[in-house]
Amino acid sequence: MSVPADRVAFKPRTWARVAWIALALYVVYAFWRLDFNADRFVAGLDNGAKFLGRMFPPRIAQPDSLAKGLAESLEIAVLASVLGIAAALPIGLLAARNLMPPWVSWPARAIIAAARSFHPVIVAIVFVKAVGFGAIAGIGALVVASIGFVGKLFAEAIEEISLKQVEAVRATGASFMNVIAYGVMPQVFGRFIGFATYSLDSNLRNSTMVGIVGAGGIGGTLFSAFQRFDYDFVAAILLSIIAMIMVGEVLATWVRKVFLGKGQVEDE
Repeated sequence: MSVPADRVAFKPRTWARVAWIALALYVVYAFWRLDFNADRFVAGLDNGAKFLGRMFPPRIAQPDSLAKGLAESLEIAVLASVLGIAAALPIGLLAARNLMPPWVSWPARAIIAAARSFHPVIVAIVFVKAVGFGAIAGIGALVVASIGFVGKLFAEAIEEISLKQVEAVRATGASFMNVIAYGVMPQVFGRFIGFATYSLDSNLRNSTMVGIVGAGGIGGTLFSAFQRFDYDFVAAILLSIIAMIMVGEVLATWVRKVFLGKGQVEDE
C-alpha cells in the first residue's frame, strides 16, 4: 500500500541528499587530512593504557604544593567572579535593546562579544604577557570571561521582561535608577542569581586551566607534574580538582536555594 506523498513524515529533498553526501565526503577528507587511521588509533589505545597504568594508584607526592594550588585556584575563581559580575551588571544593562537606544546598546554588545570571542586560556596568555606570571593574570582572564558570559545572559534576560511594570514605575515620576531597581531588577533577579552561580562554577573550572599557561592556580602544579612524568601525582591532582568542582557545585546549588527557594531550583 503506497503512502500519499503529502503524508510522508520526511519528504525526500534533493538538496538535503546533496548536503548529506557533501558532509560524508568532508568527514572522509578530514580524516585523510589529519592522518587518522586504524593503526594510529590502535597505537593510541596501547599508549593510553600504559599512561593510565602509570597514574594508578594516585600518590600525593607534594601535599603542600597541592594544597597551595587548590587554595589559589579557589581564590582566583571567587575574586574573578565578584569583579566580573560587578562589571557585567552595568554592561548587560546598557546592552539591553528594549531599555537603551541603539547608540548605547550596540557598543555595550560589542564589548560583550569581544569578551566572549576567546577562550579563557588564550586571554590568560595575553594577561601573562601583560602583567607577568601569577594569579593576577588568572583573575584578569576570568574577569573577561565573566563579563562575556554574565553580560550576555543578563542583557537577554532584561530584553524578555514585561515593559508594563517598567512603564508603571516610570509613570510615578521615578528616577532612572528607581525604574531599574523597582521595574527591572525584580523581574530578572532570580535569573541573575542563576547566572552568577553558573559563572562562579565556570570560573572554578577555568581557574584550574589558566595555571597551565602561568596564570596561577592548581594548573601550574599539574603542568609541573606532567613535565616530571610524575603521573601518579597527576592522578592525585586530577582527583582533587574533581572533588573541588563537586564541592563548588553543591555550594552553588545551596546558594540558588537560599535566594530562589527550593522549588524553583528543583525545576531548573
